[in-house]
Amino acid sequence: MFDVAYAMGGAGTGTGAAGNGFMSFLPFIAIIVVFYFLLIRPQQKKAKQQREMLAGIKKGDHVITTGGLYGEVTGLTENTVTMEIAPKVRVKFARGSIAAITKKEENQ
Repeated sequence: MFDVAYAMGGAGTGTGAAGNGFMSFLPFIAIIVVFYFLLIRPQQKKAKQQREMLAGIKKGDHVITTGGLYGEVTGLTENTVTMEIAPKVRVKFARGSIAAITKKEENQ
């Protein structure tokens, strides 16, 4: 069998230990970079688009809620939206529950 001391190798000059320490962290750094570009960055871009969409809502826009309701925005406040889902039927809900702004033709 191999001797433990032989398998570990001989003692170097000491500079190899510092280089080896960095090389042992290199896979962790690579994983963090991959997670950033594949998970975190796209999620941040999508959240930014959602915030911009919510900030740009105005009266008369046709929207879809996260619950699946289609309708026309008839009133806005800082935190709530009033939407007409049928003639003379209005619903008030949180602004953050708007999923998308649609075209008028899609609602009919």
